[in-house]
Amino acid sequence: MAVGANVAVVGAGIVGLATAYSLQKAGAAVTVYEVGRPGGAQSAGDSRIFRHAHLDPRLTAFTTRSRRLYREWGDELGLELVSTGGAVALGPDVDQKLSGLAEVDGLDARRIDAAELAERLPLLAHYDGPALLDAGGGSINAAGAVERISARLGDAIVQDHVLTVRPTASGTVEVRTGTGRTEHDHVVVAAGRGTAAIAHGLGLSLPVHNSAQVRVTFRVAGEPPATLATLQDMSNAFGEPRVYAAASADRTRYGVGIAEEVPVNDDGSSVDPEVLDALADRAVAYVRRALPGLDPTPVAHIHCWVTSLPWGEDGVGVWQHDGVSLVAGNNLFKQAPALGEALATAATGGALPESLLASSRLGRG
Repeated sequence: MAVGANVAVVGAGIVGLATAYSLQKAGAAVTVYEVGRPGGAQSAGDSRIFRHAHLDPRLTAFTTRSRRLYREWGDELGLELVSTGGAVALGPDVDQKLSGLAEVDGLDARRIDAAELAERLPLLAHYDGPALLDAGGGSINAAGAVERISARLGDAIVQDHVLTVRPTASGTVEVRTGTGRTEHDHVVVAAGRGTAAIAHGLGLSLPVHNSAQVRVTFRVAGEPPATLATLQDMSNAFGEPRVYAAASADRTRYGVGIAEEVPVNDDGSSVDPEVLDALADRAVAYVRRALPGLDPTPVAHIHCWVTSLPWGEDGVGVWQHDGVSLVAGNNLFKQAPALGEALATAATGGALPESLLASSRLGRG
């Protein structure tokens, strides 16, 4: 990396923060533009799932770099960023997932029986169907990661709204905000739902599809268990075909979501609140059936936008244009450290891995 490079990052979600943190560690001058609270939009909430299993083996391999960086960054920031509880998956696709995981050296993933499942996920009702454990997975301490990285970045985070980004005749990139105009050597746009709008101003049309999501948080009944894995339930054994869940850092809360798309309304900027209510109610009903170790009374709701790409629900892509890198995708929290590292390298004169280019369709399924 070119020490002293002047780089702007648009968006202080986890990908933008990870990019800025990588830039700061490398000695670059970085400015992060964020209109709201860091991590307050698509990166909001206590936790996320870290899992290695993906339909695209390239993405499975890419996650191993993020897992190593999460360990390193946890040591630097003084906080465990991914729990040691592991990631559990239920359902008929267990063998397919295990086959993909076996292609990557060093991953500890295996089928588990009902007894080990009960040890790893004591909140769960009895289940004796296909189950796997990804021992290197776990719950990402999403809130802690955002807080600690933001604190390290300090005054580099500027609260302002970015209107436009454009290359200049002198080879820099101009960023116009609500209160000013600055020039940078490179700009990384990791603005979630706002990335496509900024790209449009550059003459690029990104195939980003917007939808919404609701996650409901429940308290663990009684004392928190010593071990609490994340959950991907594709079994339909408890009346829902696609459920995901992850634990808070202290294992006193468990966030549960129904993996079902909530479409936006005709104006493209709002959703029907009754649809969100229905999904939240289904999450509560699922908890009553499947997770008797939780108090079924919700203690929090997270509502956020989802930005996905047409080649897969875990798809990610980077577009590069005259000193600007734009990143889009879904389920990026687990990829954030390696993705931020790669974007920082590209922003300071290095090459972006070919697999991350949008034309490579990383995460295709």
